[in-house]
Amino acid sequence: MAGPHFIVFANEKGGTGKSTTAVHAAVALTASGRRVAALDMDTRQRTLGRYLDNRVETVKRLGIDLPMPLYDTFDPAKGEPIDAALDRIGAEADIVVVDTPGRDDPDARKAMLRADTLVTPINDSFVDLDLIGQVDAETYRVRRPSFYAELVWNSRTQRAKTHGASVDWVVLRNRMQHIEARNMRRVGEALGELSRRVGFRVIPGLGERVIYRELFPKGLTLLDLPHLGEVGIGHIAARQELREMIAGFALPSENGPAAAPARTAALAG
Repeated sequence: MAGPHFIVFANEKGGTGKSTTAVHAAVALTASGRRVAALDMDTRQRTLGRYLDNRVETVKRLGIDLPMPLYDTFDPAKGEPIDAALDRIGAEADIVVVDTPGRDDPDARKAMLRADTLVTPINDSFVDLDLIGQVDAETYRVRRPSFYAELVWNSRTQRAKTHGASVDWVVLRNRMQHIEARNMRRVGEALGELSRRVGFRVIPGLGERVIYRELFPKGLTLLDLPHLGEVGIGHIAARQELREMIAGFALPSENGPAAAPARTAALAG
C-alpha cells in the first residue's frame, strides 16, 4: 500500500500567507473527501495549530459539523524525531499537509525531503522573489538562483536518490491583484525565467483580503460560507481563488497519478 502524499509548505521568509494557505488547503482537501492530516512544525508561532484549535471550539460552541483534518504540533523537545512524527500522523491519512516555520530549521529541511508536493508561497514582489533568485537592478533579469533555490534543488536531488521519487515544486503568487501592473508583469517575467532554470511551477495563490484575518478567531475557512453570516462578493471571489489554487496543485487522485508531474531541470549558476 502506498504511503500518503506529503504537501510541505516551506518558505524561510515570514509574512507570505504560508500558514493561512496551508490551513485552507488542509480543510479544502478534507471537504473533498480525502483523509487529511496536518502537522504544524512552527512550535513557537503555531498558527496552523491555533487556527484548527479555534475551528474545534467553533464546532463545539455552535454544534455544527465542519470538515476537520487530523492535526498535531511537532515539538522537538518531546524527543520524537520529525520522521517518526510524520509517519505517525500520516498512518491514517491519504494526504499530509505540513506547515514549516518561516526560518531555516534543520527539522524543516528533513520534512522537505518527504515532500511529494513542495509549496513555496511568496508575495508578488521582488522582495519575496529574492528568496528564490537574485534579479538585476537595471534589467530585472534573473542573475542567479538564491541559496533557498539551491537548498530545494539539493533536497529534490537527495529525495530522488533515496526514494527514487520526484518532487513537484509549486511557487504560489499570493496577493497578485493589489500591486501595480508593471511591477506585476516584471515579477511574472522573472518568475517565468527562474521556473525554467530551477524547475518549479507557478500558480496563483490567495489574494490580500481582510477576509482571511477575520476568519482566524473562529477557525473558519472560505468553504464555510453558510456559517460566516453576511457574505459578499469578495467572499465568493476568494472562495473561487481557493478552489483554483487547490486544482493548481494537481494532486494525484485516489486512483491515479498527479495531473502535472514535476518537471526536471538543472540548477543554473
